Amino acid sequence: MEVVFLGTGTSQGIPVIGCGCDVCLSDDEKDKRLRTSVLVKTGGINILIDVSPDFRRQMLDNNEDNVDVILLTHEHNDHIIGMDDIRPINFKYEKNIPVYGMGRVLEQVRQKFHYAFSDSVYPGAPKLNCVEIEAGKSFWLNESLEIVPLLVFHAGLPVLGFRIHDFVYITDASHLPEETISAVTGVDVLVINALQRTKHFSHFNLEEALEMIRLLHPSRAFLTHMSHQMGKHTTISDDLPGHVEPAFDKMRLKI
Repeated sequence: MEVVFLGTGTSQGIPVIGCGCDVCLSDDEKDKRLRTSVLVKTGGINILIDVSPDFRRQMLDNNEDNVDVILLTHEHNDHIIGMDDIRPINFKYEKNIPVYGMGRVLEQVRQKFHYAFSDSVYPGAPKLNCVEIEAGKSFWLNESLEIVPLLVFHAGLPVLGFRIHDFVYITDASHLPEETISAVTGVDVLVINALQRTKHFSHFNLEEALEMIRLLHPSRAFLTHMSHQMGKHTTISDDLPGHVEPAFDKMRLKI
């Protein structure tokens, strides 16, 4: 399995428009964080988790040109609004792409991209097949690859994380219920959000993310969905235990 970190930043991305902080002005490419998304490549299947506003650029920057399946964590714009840029993949590979998400999330996709789901579909619209899933109920791709949707909370909003083999991806979380903790404890690789160093109402901060990593004790952990308030990549790295790293855009992780 290979995980490609397409984006590791927040809803504003980094650099933030108009910001003059050291992170936003940094020349280090690892400090330039597009909106959060990963591409998981396993068993001949390319699985995209979330479709950020930067999706087109992310695919080009990483020399990737194919997505077989889309998994959606939740309906916020920084996680779904790049959906229209799926079209070149539809055209090149002559296929519709299944989009898996909770019912309310798929309803938002249908509303925001209504022209792809109307009775008289515009010929150039993205070709998407919505598939409703529920937290805690596994489903299979190609009858060989199990995907486990995980319930997490983004403040009071139920959102999904995902477990694929021994890889777990959680973003935009501020709380994990006991059933999710039980389902992911001891995994090989955990990716989890750490928005900033101070307390936030809907995201883990750095201290909380590290505490969650301690509780789940994965072999390796990577931080994502990091704002400019987290500091530069090198500074974050210096503040982490040895088995934890800040992820960065274009990072490729072999599992």
